[in-house]
Amino acid sequence: MIRLSSLLAWLAAAAFAVPVAAQTMVSINRPEVNLRAGAGTQHEALWVVRHGYPLQVTGRQGSWLKVRDFENDEAWVYQALTSRTPHHVVKVGTVNIRSAPSTRSRIVGQAGYGEVLRTLEKRPSWVRVRQEDGGVTGWVARHLLWGW
Repeated sequence: MIRLSSLLAWLAAAAFAVPVAAQTMVSINRPEVNLRAGAGTQHEALWVVRHGYPLQVTGRQGSWLKVRDFENDEAWVYQALTSRTPHHVVKVGTVNIRSAPSTRSRIVGQAGYGEVLRTLEKRPSWVRVRQEDGGVTGWVARHLLWGW
């Protein structure tokens, strides 16, 4: 027998749940991909993104994903051109890449606004990353990045 209070609690939680699609992240798995105004190649290419670029899935139409980037721009991408390999993008002017997850750690490199970084490890306040161009590996404060 289901208790009424348990059922009401479940219904309240379900009513405020975020749709699964809104939580799904993908990244680009080709050297360059056009993001389009609609679901199909007949739609205008709005901009081009490079390998690893992270995107949040907000909808789906057939084999096309409606996505949002770190600047809140929306577009469509063909699903086969994406993967589930985690990446982050720098959302501020410049970030320091550090040898350990601490602001007291040695700076081993820097990354600039819009630069894509491969996600290697996540902690609550820090992300261990590798620059996509084969650059340095290190830690960046999570609040300076967008992605997963």
